[in-house]
Amino acid sequence: MTYSCGIDIGASALKLVIIDEQQRIVARALRRSGVHYAESAERALQEALTQGGLDREQICTAISTGYGRNNVAWVQGSRTEIACHAKGAFHYFRRPMTVIDIGAQDSKIIHLDGEGRRLDFRMNRKCAAGTGAFLEEIALRLDLPLSSLNGLAEQSTNEVSLGSFCTVFTATEILEKIRAGTRVEDIVKGAFRAVAKRIMEMGWVQDALVMTGGVVAHNPLLAKLAEDVFHTTVLLPPEPQFIGALGAALSAAEKAEDHRHADS
Repeated sequence: MTYSCGIDIGASALKLVIIDEQQRIVARALRRSGVHYAESAERALQEALTQGGLDREQICTAISTGYGRNNVAWVQGSRTEIACHAKGAFHYFRRPMTVIDIGAQDSKIIHLDGEGRRLDFRMNRKCAAGTGAFLEEIALRLDLPLSSLNGLAEQSTNEVSLGSFCTVFTATEILEKIRAGTRVEDIVKGAFRAVAKRIMEMGWVQDALVMTGGVVAHNPLLAKLAEDVFHTTVLLPPEPQFIGALGAALSAAEKAEDHRHADS
């Protein structure tokens, strides 16, 4: 049996997936991207191979995606995050859908038809609001571990509204609310709501709504808030953080199949 590999190198985290010929995930790896993408990618591959009990020679094709997709020498091609998150989401939900991926540095809204073909997409690249970087800034200003935000927000009993989406102005606003005695839980819930509202401003949702990416994987409250602002149910695939890597692996499998057909 041969296997296909997909690697998603984001600005913050690197995700790697290996799938078999039946498109089943047999191994995965997650680590910080760091500053040496090629080295991080190699270590992630070795970790996944060990986990799956595989030899490197069994990987027939590998595709990269994400911010650092051009920094991996051993792949046979690369795909955009748009294409890979779309393919990964459609793998689990085969229907017309809108995919929202909240990443560390940008967010994406992708519209797909019933065959998984991309109809339209929007990206937020100009401002950190609506991304994981916004929540990182909130955690920094409140002197909290990033991992604690979701739990705190869920404890909110009197959510506050943050008037500014800009991280700089929001930081100032947060300091003013702390000075006024506002509970931290209510401030964090307001920050989560601000992310959801900024995503809503990027574009509309049609058909099923699927959310992917590490931010929603670690902060499931965002999915609930997205349901509020878009007035629809959110579908979460298994392990949302790995959907881009899965889409890359599926693309790698397709590439290998095309080569087999060309050689036959």
